[in-house]
Amino acid sequence: QVHLVESGGGLVQAGGSLRVSCAASGLPVNAVAWFRQAPGKEREFVAGHTLLGRATTYADYANSVKGRFTISRDNAKNTVHLQMNSLKPEDTGVYYCAASLQRALSRSPQAYDYWGQGTQVTVSS
Repeated sequence: QVHLVESGGGLVQAGGSLRVSCAASGLPVNAVAWFRQAPGKEREFVAGHTLLGRATTYADYANSVKGRFTISRDNAKNTVHLQMNSLKPEDTGVYYCAASLQRALSRSPQAYDYWGQGTQVTVSS
């Protein structure tokens, strides 16, 4: 079993920055992804990170956040961070951390077995 806890959401003005974090406990996870869901919209992939080997990692970003968001991993603390810069009002939503024991990184929510409770990110214009 895997337990995920998100933290770091909040309210920020457009152009500002926030960092959300996902702390994992339990079984060791490989692929970890961030999804977000705005009111009335489907949950969408934001960014993901996976371990392909002892020193090899892979990251993927949605086109809408590429160049503004950075995903990173602290293996010692079993934590994945999502640094969000140049935030826009359309980045508003509940941000969910998802994890899989598999190494394959997917943009589909169905690929992940474990989910956090979500953290609210609100970007005001």
